[in-house]
Amino acid sequence: MKKLNYLLVGLLAVATLTTACKKKAADAAEGAACCSKSETEVPEANGVPAYAILNKPQVDLSKFAKDGDWIVLFDGKSFKGWRGYNKDAMPSRWVIEDGSIKFSKSGGGEAQEADGGDIMFDYKFKSFELSFDWKVAKGSNSGVFFLAQEIKGQPIYISSPEYQILDNAYYPDAHGNLKSASLFDMIPAAPQNAKPFGEWNTGGILVYKGTVVHKQNGANVVEYHLWTPQWTELLQKSKFSQAKWPLAFELLNNLGGANHEGYIGLQDHGGDVWYRNIRIKILE
Repeated sequence: MKKLNYLLVGLLAVATLTTACKKKAADAAEGAACCSKSETEVPEANGVPAYAILNKPQVDLSKFAKDGDWIVLFDGKSFKGWRGYNKDAMPSRWVIEDGSIKFSKSGGGEAQEADGGDIMFDYKFKSFELSFDWKVAKGSNSGVFFLAQEIKGQPIYISSPEYQILDNAYYPDAHGNLKSASLFDMIPAAPQNAKPFGEWNTGGILVYKGTVVHKQNGANVVEYHLWTPQWTELLQKSKFSQAKWPLAFELLNNLGGANHEGYIGLQDHGGDVWYRNIRIKILE
C-alpha cells in the first residue's frame, strides 16, 4: 500500500510540475506577444544603435468631424486624438485657448519640462494635405512634424522632417533654412512671407508619393522629394548626417518606415505658440 501511495504522490507531483511549466511557458508567450505588439525592437547594425519603435493603438478617424474632403484634427474644444509624444496623455503646458492649441512658455528650452514636451495626433498618415494656422509670441520657436515614428526615449524630430515655425524678426538664430516654413536645417522657404509675431499665419504641408510641398500664407515656399538620392544628400549636409547622428540619418533616410506613413506632431521649443484650424485631406 505504501508503494502505491508513493507512486500516486510521484505522479501527482509530475502532473503539477508539468501544468506549472506549461502555464509559465504560456505566460511567457503571452508576454512576448504583448511586447511585440507594443514596441518593435531594432537591433544595432552598421553603426546604428539599437532602438525601439512604439506601436500604440491609433484613433478611429471616422469619429472625427469632416468639412467636405477635410478631416478636422482639432475642433477648438478638446484634445480628442492628441497626446504627448512618448506619453499616454496630453502634457499640461499644452492648453486650449480661444479655440486654439497653445503651448504656454516654460523657459526651460526645447521639451525640457516634465509637464511639456512635443505632442502628436495619434494616427499614421501616408499621402495627405495638411492645413493649419499658427502664430508665435515674440522670439518664439516651434515646428510641425510629419511622417514621424514614435521612437522610445528619443525626440520626435529624430524620425521626422520639420516645417519650421518661428518669429523671424526676434528669434536669435533666425536665418536661411531656419526661418519659418523652411525644411529645418535643409531648405530655406522662398519667398519668405511670414507675418510678424502675434499675427496668424496659414501653413500647409502636401505629401504625395514622395513629393513634399511647404505652403505659407497662400504661397508654395519649399519643395523636395523623399526617398531619392537628393533627399539623402540633403540629410548628409545637415545636422542629421550619417557621421553626426547615425540613428537620425537611418530613420530620416527611410522616412515613414516600410509603409511610408507616420504621425503629425507639434513642437514644444520652450516659447509661446498657438495652432488652430488643423485639418487634413487624405489623398490616397
